[in-house]
Amino acid sequence: MEVAGVKRVAVVATGVIGASWAAYFLARGLNVEATDPAAGAEQRLRQAVARHWTVLQRQGALTPGASQDRLRFHAALEDALVHADFVQESGPERLDIKADLFARMDAAAPPRALLASSSSGLPVTELQARCKRPQRVVLGHPFSPVHLIPLVEVCGGERTSPEAVAQAMAFYAAIGKRPIHVRREITGHIANRLQAALWREAFHLVDQGVASVADIDTAIAHGPGLRWALMGPFMNLHLSGGEGGMEHLLAHLGGPIEAWWQDLGAPSLTPELRRRVAQGVEEARGECTNAALAVARDDALTQLLRVKQASDVLD
Repeated sequence: MEVAGVKRVAVVATGVIGASWAAYFLARGLNVEATDPAAGAEQRLRQAVARHWTVLQRQGALTPGASQDRLRFHAALEDALVHADFVQESGPERLDIKADLFARMDAAAPPRALLASSSSGLPVTELQARCKRPQRVVLGHPFSPVHLIPLVEVCGGERTSPEAVAQAMAFYAAIGKRPIHVRREITGHIANRLQAALWREAFHLVDQGVASVADIDTAIAHGPGLRWALMGPFMNLHLSGGEGGMEHLLAHLGGPIEAWWQDLGAPSLTPELRRRVAQGVEEARGECTNAALAVARDDALTQLLRVKQASDVLD
């Protein structure tokens, strides 16, 4: 099957993110050539794909031609890339490792293939520095679990061509993702910076003894998080303004919002704060295993995505 000119995707590094990407690409009917130098990587990849497949089936994400049999594993990176139309790299978040990977991928992949990185914060400009064809290097940053969450952040570096960014956006959209264009390189991209702002205040509130870990999670999961799952912060603010919308809300709450901004904390991750947060998570988790939490999360995500996809407004 061909999607936006892509038939074969090479997945470089098959840890948590890479394996999730591989399952999703297979679910969209694409051929996947995977590679990872770690011992036992192929077995772990196939097991992960099989686990994700069940969730993807429940979500209705399998397209005609989708098959786990389309997955091939290669010990050598060069063998995985030789016929690739698109490359998705998900290696360790270290510049030295990724820069070396991109130099090797650039040498091995056909000239037509785009090279995308799942990096959560590294700048594309530095990833493409040693490439002979830097114009085809882009950011393709997903969110975990990749096989369920649609968002992909796309960005180019200083030497990335506008055509490459446009092609990456088109490809991700064609396979059912929701790509957004990061128009300027910035540490952490967009969504991670928004998350970091919330994490910062959450840690501050624990540090100051304002709330427990469990209460903060409850405040988000059973409060604004429910609305955020349906609409973003600006549209939610707009609706909070009633008939007057955003202009009415800012006219009445702009001052208080600025006051809250000025009072937000700037905590340091001291050993004591780390201990308190980790202990709070363990207490809140109780006897529920991480595996059980992940299954419950994925089941709920699947149902939520169905609801959003069924809406002409919320999807």
